[in-house]
Amino acid sequence: MAGATQTTTEYIQHHLTNLVFGKLPAGYQRHLPDGSVEVLERDTWTLAHDAAEVADMGFWAIHVDSLAWSVGLGVFFLWLFRRVAKRATTGVPGLLQNAVEWLVEFVDGTVKDSFHGRNPLVAPMALTIFVWVFLMNLMDLVPVDLVPWLLSLAGVHYQKIVPTTDVNITMGMAVTVFILMIYYSVKVKGFGFVKELTLHPFNHWVFIPVNLFMEVVALLARPFSLGLRLFGNMYAGEMIFILIAALYSAGFLFAVFGGFLQLAWAIFHILVITLQAFIFMVLTVVYLSMAHEDH
Repeated sequence: MAGATQTTTEYIQHHLTNLVFGKLPAGYQRHLPDGSVEVLERDTWTLAHDAAEVADMGFWAIHVDSLAWSVGLGVFFLWLFRRVAKRATTGVPGLLQNAVEWLVEFVDGTVKDSFHGRNPLVAPMALTIFVWVFLMNLMDLVPVDLVPWLLSLAGVHYQKIVPTTDVNITMGMAVTVFILMIYYSVKVKGFGFVKELTLHPFNHWVFIPVNLFMEVVALLARPFSLGLRLFGNMYAGEMIFILIAALYSAGFLFAVFGGFLQLAWAIFHILVITLQAFIFMVLTVVYLSMAHEDH
């Protein structure tokens, strides 16, 4: 929570700053947490101490927390589903097995309704996307100060635990889907994909530049809408949690009011995190279905 040594603005900025690993150039002046200044003698790869260093590290900086949490949740998903599959029984299923079977059937039914081609990769990928994105979104329900405070005891001063509030994660997944779209468009349609870009919607060679411009814009809009929609919704949700948490330092009455707000928003947010995972999965399936349609 925001304390006496930290303003509300600083509190919010702190929670929105990633743990970043990147390169600082030789001669860079680092302002250390103890107030001293360190001048780097050579190019140095290191963890950023503040938001200014994050900005100075540039494009090739790595968001360590986003990567660690996303990969960790992906590994947890694989371990959990493998464990359920190994212990599956033909008798009365347990609660976890029943939940996994229902989820698999739900995703399989959604794929059958939305995907009109033949590709054994699509259904498993849809299941992976839905569960993985849901788990990353679910981290938004963890109290905003809990994990950062625990890690600060170990000297880690920045930590964002919701990977989908990092545009690099959401756009990375969206670009992967875009690459698959292009790959299957070329594989299934061949030269027909070029004709689709150049002779649609106006089927005449005179309109090729117009058709190409409109189709390329529409094609590029898909990954941007896919990644930015998920990022925008989750970032806004996390921001509201942080703003509510800032009320706890404003006195007892504000703290009680903030507690009720936090609970209400968390209950509503359960719907948001599930819906955003579902939308990302469905749009992925629809885009891949369009890539498999050969007119």
